Amino acid sequence: MRIPTDSEIRALHQRYAPSPEAFDLVWTHCLIVARIAGSLRRDDLDMDLVRAGCLLHDIGVYRLQPAEHYVRHGLLGHELLTEAGLPEPLRRFCSHHTGVGITRDDVLEQRLPLPDCDFLPETGEEELVMYADKFHSKSTPPRFLTAATFAQRITRFGDGKAERFAELVERYGEPGLTGLSAEFGHPIS
Repeated sequence: MRIPTDSEIRALHQRYAPSPEAFDLVWTHCLIVARIAGSLRRDDLDMDLVRAGCLLHDIGVYRLQPAEHYVRHGLLGHELLTEAGLPEPLRRFCSHHTGVGITRDDVLEQRLPLPDCDFLPETGEEELVMYADKFHSKSTPPRFLTAATFAQRITRFGDGKAERFAELVERYGEPGLTGLSAEFGHPIS
């Protein structure tokens, strides 16, 4: 599989972003997630694929309608990358990065506007992208999140989510955020 270059992925973002502000918010977030994943480097993973996954994972945000549930952005990104002709392993970074993974039971019990199937990472590369994404938020203003802050937030999404996140913290460690916070001007909470 050919992995697109950073400039090719950036061009996709520019093509689909509805405004320069949306592009700046999402592209910056994706770059930050790539930097976080790179700092959590795993020698047993294809880090070029991880980087591409980080840069692509939130591209579906551009297709969200104002009243649409945010959880759909992953599925919308998967669809967008399908239309763009990217292979399934790259598309899955979009649809399989939300929270600590969405199970079919989550979809049904929480009545999520998603197909009733699992949206769980199946490869180490997918898992690392999903994990790195938890440490930066596109909120207003954008901010970095510590593992403790994210662990508190994830509890509202169901039983076992905090425990699953704790397993990821144990596996990958907690990234250093101070330098990134200073570089991008986003606070840490």
